[in-house]
Amino acid sequence: MNPKNALGRLLKGRRAELALSQRALARQLGVKPSHIAYLESGKRKPSLALMGRLEHALGISRQRIFLLAHPEAEAIVHPSVRAVAKPKSAADAWYRCATDRPFLKRHGVTQRELRAFRKLSLLGYVLSRHQFLAILIMIREPADG
Repeated sequence: MNPKNALGRLLKGRRAELALSQRALARQLGVKPSHIAYLESGKRKPSLALMGRLEHALGISRQRIFLLAHPEAEAIVHPSVRAVAKPKSAADAWYRCATDRPFLKRHGVTQRELRAFRKLSLLGYVLSRHQFLAILIMIREPADG
């Protein structure tokens, strides 16, 4: 079992608490026993429909199952939990963008474009990385050819 597989550990633990074999749980859920083994080993994620059946069979909320299966969705389900904090000011947003070397390199941002972004930040707008990228696309001249 994958050490990061929190969902698989939870499913297996709850199934054991209820004294259910993989075969018995599979029968209850309407899936093959191998599917239960795949879920517990982290090789597969449950569908939304299966999450509902797991909730009913094991007494684990769908939301918990969903978040364990898709940890990247935590920021969507709980907006107060953010991987990246929102900038507090335009200057903060500018600084984050201007010092993010991988972002600048990936998008080929030039010094001229950075100066333009700096001027925009002085206007008082709080810009996200996506807004910076949209502006970058708009200020670039179309390529000849």
